[in-house]
Amino acid sequence: MISVTEAPFSHAVAGLHVLADDDPRWGIGPVAQAEAACKGGASVIQLRSKFATDRLALEWAETIRALTREAGVHFIVNDRFDLALAAGADGVHLGQDDLPPGRIPKHARERLTVGLSTHDLAQARAAAAEPVDYVAFGPVYGSQSKLSPYSARGLELLENAVRLVAPLPLVAIGGLSTKNLADVLAAGAAGAAVISAVAGSPDPAAATRELVEAGKRAVRNPLKTA
Repeated sequence: MISVTEAPFSHAVAGLHVLADDDPRWGIGPVAQAEAACKGGASVIQLRSKFATDRLALEWAETIRALTREAGVHFIVNDRFDLALAAGADGVHLGQDDLPPGRIPKHARERLTVGLSTHDLAQARAAAAEPVDYVAFGPVYGSQSKLSPYSARGLELLENAVRLVAPLPLVAIGGLSTKNLADVLAAGAAGAAVISAVAGSPDPAAATRELVEAGKRAVRNPLKTA
């Protein structure tokens, strides 16, 4: 199993992010997704609970916290810094409609890695000025797992976003797979986040492992960009 420090990238929030998603269409719950992703060598697990009650989301988060701690995997909770704190998570990932990063209380900010989703260059530029540890950008190739008002951003916009947020690491998301992961990393992304590539697979652990291996190959044999 690959721990955070052994992952294809050295930063704690770089490497493969697997979003453990509670959308019922997957047919497998977020805890099972997280367990499979840990077995497959993911660097980061993010709990994305859009349908659950707070009580259930906390139960999931506490269980996933135990799994990720044992595996040496960074654990992030989507949207809610209070839920992240309650579960003992390593970080929180915020969307554009969530609480602004600067409004997270100091005591929470000192304990949590903070990430922020962005979808265009204006948002990426603004994110670089926020008190965050990393920026996510997408959907690079469109979203297969959730409704999004944003069209596919493409590699050129991804490269521009990487430059705008530097030296913060950027995590790409949206339609990523073993077929395009090398291109995303060559564009400068420090990591890649997936939902359907793992949750929608008949073997989530194997799917995670294949993505991690694709990341390793991309690091060993980097593509040349124009």
